Amino acid sequence: MAGKYVYFFGEGKADGKSKMKNLLGGKGSNLAEMTNLGIRVPAGFTISTEVCTIYYENKGKFPEGLEKEVEENLKKVEKTMGAKFGDTENPLLVSVRSGARVSMPGMMDTVLNIGLNDETIKGLINQSGNRRFAYDCYRRLVQMYGDVVLGLKPEGKEEDPFEVLLDKKKKERGVKLDTELNGQDLEDLVKEFKVLIKKKKGVDFPDAPWQQLWGAIAAVFRSWDTKRAIEYRRINKIPSHWGTAVNVQTMVYGNLGEDSGTGVAFTRDPATGDKRFYGEYLLNAQGEDVVAGIRTPHPINKLGKKDKNLISLEEVMPKVYKELEGIYQKIEHHYKDMQDIEFTIQKGKLYLLQTRTGKRTGFAAVKIAVEMVEEGLIDKETALMRVEPGQLIQLLSPIFGRKEKEKAIGDSKLLSRGLNASPGAASGKVVFAADEAVTMANSGDEVILVRLETSPEDIQGINVAQGILTARGGATSHAAVVARGMGKPCVVGCGAI
Repeated sequence: MAGKYVYFFGEGKADGKSKMKNLLGGKGSNLAEMTNLGIRVPAGFTISTEVCTIYYENKGKFPEGLEKEVEENLKKVEKTMGAKFGDTENPLLVSVRSGARVSMPGMMDTVLNIGLNDETIKGLINQSGNRRFAYDCYRRLVQMYGDVVLGLKPEGKEEDPFEVLLDKKKKERGVKLDTELNGQDLEDLVKEFKVLIKKKKGVDFPDAPWQQLWGAIAAVFRSWDTKRAIEYRRINKIPSHWGTAVNVQTMVYGNLGEDSGTGVAFTRDPATGDKRFYGEYLLNAQGEDVVAGIRTPHPINKLGKKDKNLISLEEVMPKVYKELEGIYQKIEHHYKDMQDIEFTIQKGKLYLLQTRTGKRTGFAAVKIAVEMVEEGLIDKETALMRVEPGQLIQLLSPIFGRKEKEKAIGDSKLLSRGLNASPGAASGKVVFAADEAVTMANSGDEVILVRLETSPEDIQGINVAQGILTARGGATSHAAVVARGMGKPCVVGCGAI
């Protein structure tokens, strides 16, 4: 008799809890814990890490009984959310995300908006009253599915083929931002993306919602063994036999208009350790837009504003911000550690999508540990165990002397300004590709990796670089989070370059 493989969460009750991290992964166990704490979390279920192990042992085959458990739990989600998967009038859409027992930011895959096709989109248009929004979701699904599940990725140094078509459409329309494209533009892109998939991969994009779901589940399990995930595990000494869980969760939409949005935040500053709520958000966007760094986001509160032209969430949605403030305080007090949270605002209603222990620099690790002892959250022994040996080494790393920095600025050596995502000082030869960074570093050169924005595939280049500089993205982007975890100096959102 097979054991239990699938764990439901929703409506204030969950099968799992935070102590089940080894079985449900960090994301799944924390979604269960937040649900049990009464925090608003979209309903869903977690497929355990045991299934990942079996999947690899059985050469890509799922265990007997899993299909039935997934179907039963999806029915629970449908009942909780009042919608039906694959329905043409009231469709339930879901996301499929990874979740290992320790955080591996950006190293594994995600697919959003599963369940959309040429028929169910009619129901989404009727539900939302927003044709542009519906086709924005559809084009994201086809793009993500083509990349993650069907393997249509850039080859060598070529640009992402989907982004090429997207940029071409924006040029045709004379606009700069994705949000400036209209419903017809996005419908055209859906068709063009499907033609691209057929041409490049020789297969059709699947219309059947269940085929989409199982394709995405398998792809997320496969992403445990991608080149970037293997490299990240090697760097961070994470055992390969742990595997990942898979989280299937009801979609909530940050791209429904200017009363919707998405964001990432830390309960304390992950770069300095200062006790302040720190994060970024984007209006009319889905979660991947913030972490991918494609658009430079806005600060979450007035305290984080570096540019007076940017409007914080605290100013644009004060009620939502106040609710979020209460939730972050509740979560940090519960976990007794600095947390990294993801949220979505749908039509002014706040949902939490994730909480996890936040990656931090060595500077921040020491400051947070000391202050949490002073606040009575943890004892001294726990504080000592929170600071890793590698983080202490970071404290001895170079920084710019204040006088020398002022002199350099006075001598007109300041080229540009960006966001200080991870502190420190670095020098080296500029390289524009991760592979090139590895080659030059292996030859004994010190390098600075410079990118428009980094992607998970850049992990080897980030690892060997002395510092990272990006033209786009914010302090919660992939480059920023990974650099902080590795103790690398990082400046992001430096658009002038």
